[in-house]
Amino acid sequence: MDTLPPDIVVNPDRVARVRAALSRRLGSVVAVCEAVRRRHNVSAILRSCEAFGIHEVHLVSAGFRPSPGAARGAERWVRRRRFDTVAESIADLRGRGFRVYAADLGDGAFTPETVPVSAPVAIVFGSEVQGVSAQARGLVDGTVCVPMRGLTESLNVSVSAAIVLRAVADRRRALVGDDLAESEQQRFVDHWLAAEERALLGRLARTAAP
Repeated sequence: MDTLPPDIVVNPDRVARVRAALSRRLGSVVAVCEAVRRRHNVSAILRSCEAFGIHEVHLVSAGFRPSPGAARGAERWVRRRRFDTVAESIADLRGRGFRVYAADLGDGAFTPETVPVSAPVAIVFGSEVQGVSAQARGLVDGTVCVPMRGLTESLNVSVSAAIVLRAVADRRRALVGDDLAESEQQRFVDHWLAAEERALLGRLARTAAP
């Protein structure tokens, strides 16, 4: 059995909910996770992106497995793209008209409320210990940081990402609306439906009479 019986289909209400969620997505804001080593932090960033309607996340990493407790399944609903180096990720973004900023401390850094969003925008988040790499700093258009007034000079990377991405997504959405291309929405639906149909076939096979 490699196709579903005609009387068994993916729940139409679920398909409608997925399509509705995709119609509320941003294609012009991207999060880049550069060598974030603790998988629960990357998982939390994926969860924030999904919650804020950010569709695409770049993972600059040799391998990544979501942490179920932190991601809560969000990894299924965002487009995860893997790159070997941050330079490859940024080159991909540049080719699509993005301006790229690093989440980093320093003089002249934008805040989440002032970083330019007139063009598609990507934010690079670095490792928990060293932050973004020197290579990334040399390639981005500028930096963005969360203003702090306490004695602590840094935030957990997933917390910083949530604060920055929420503000950037809201500001970009106010300017251009939800702008995920219809072709990408359909590609994502097709991919999801194929996975759902494989799951249904597996369940049918397991419950079939010997």
